[in-house]
Amino acid sequence: MRSEQTFLVRSIGQMISEADYCYFISYIGIQVKDFSELRNQLAAQGATCHVLKNSLIKKAAAELKIEGIDALDLKGGTAMVFGKGDCSAVAKVLKEFGKKSDKVQAKGGYLDGAILKSAEVAALADLPAKPVLQAMLLGVLSAPARNLVTVLNAKASSIVNVINAYKNKVEQQ
Repeated sequence: MRSEQTFLVRSIGQMISEADYCYFISYIGIQVKDFSELRNQLAAQGATCHVLKNSLIKKAAAELKIEGIDALDLKGGTAMVFGKGDCSAVAKVLKEFGKKSDKVQAKGGYLDGAILKSAEVAALADLPAKPVLQAMLLGVLSAPARNLVTVLNAKASSIVNVINAYKNKVEQQ
């Protein structure tokens, strides 16, 4: 491999290893202004988009010992979208942009040591945002404690109600 290619493979490997997520998208046929708009939308979510050669992506994945990259359809023009933070927000941007321009489609991705198929990237786009998921989890975790307090208060209030009823009955006599 030439020194330029070795440098590019290492750079791509560093991008993949430092990112929380990586999505591989097709972009062939999209106009430059639309691609710039996509890049701006991704940058707003903390993601970066680079057009890369498929062979270099595969070599970088091999150096990182990422298995299953061959299962992805990395043919034709491929752009790699990567970054840190909320992976579902970036997947939503890709999905929404794909509705507007059918030339932008997810080919797959890499998240937490696992290769994602295009359908799995679309499923990530359907997830709520990370803060919403955290709030839902907090609600699930706090529910048993809240229910226990409600049951304990119900027993205590029923005892108080019985005593008040007895007191009212005694006062009436």
